[in-house]
Amino acid sequence: MTEQTGSPVEYQSGSPEQYQGVLTSPLDALDGVILDTPIDPVFDGDPFDTKMDGALLVSELMSMGDPEVAVGMQRYMRDQFMFLGVKTPERKAISKPFFKVARKDPHADWSFISMCWALPQREFQYVAADYLREVKHLLGAEDLPRIKTLVEAKSWWDTVDALDRTVGEIVVRNPSEKETMLAWAQDSNFWTRRIAIDHQLLLRGETDVDLLEEIIVLNLPDSEFGGEFFIQKAIGWSLREFSKTNPSWVRDFLDRHPVAALTRREASKYL
Repeated sequence: MTEQTGSPVEYQSGSPEQYQGVLTSPLDALDGVILDTPIDPVFDGDPFDTKMDGALLVSELMSMGDPEVAVGMQRYMRDQFMFLGVKTPERKAISKPFFKVARKDPHADWSFISMCWALPQREFQYVAADYLREVKHLLGAEDLPRIKTLVEAKSWWDTVDALDRTVGEIVVRNPSEKETMLAWAQDSNFWTRRIAIDHQLLLRGETDVDLLEEIIVLNLPDSEFGGEFFIQKAIGWSLREFSKTNPSWVRDFLDRHPVAALTRREASKYL
């Protein structure tokens, strides 16, 4: 997926002194790094209180940065974010042994996640999203508000789309949270709406078609964000994926609803 349109979301910068009590000694290697204002420094948890050494993972990623690679990565994302210059295969290789430990932890380390979102380089947000997928079995309904906060901080398609299936996993295990998805589908932040639209991606036969339809209808062209590229694209993406499982349902949906031209093109790809 290569969506790159829209306007940048600005975020503030702060001084490291703001994070005293959050940062632990392994992060001494990051002395002098200017952090962005954290979304929530601790998320009601003790900093780095799991067996996975999140601070060391941050340090290792920092040490692997390549400034020349970072230039191209930054340009690809329209210079909205700083980058270390760590490519995806390298990031995953560095993270792998840490995540192996994380999967055995008793709970997710939200202080680690918050730290990753507070660091200015985009790779740290990617590694936090990777981490959440790895520990999705540790997540519950109580984590959805926290994930929503991530969605709405430093928002762009790359991080938002990296979180949608984690949200979907939580909702599958907690069916009462379908109501939360309906609320997100009407949120004042269109990135949150995008998560709601796409949270059932890849559920195939387990897709709740009534929920899918209701969420999409709330975001058709006559809705508050119905003209937004990222919403039209998300609807098309959700319908396109489901068409691989139930093409007749998608055809019928397109016949019954006035979707945007972009949505129709995306949704009809496999019909």
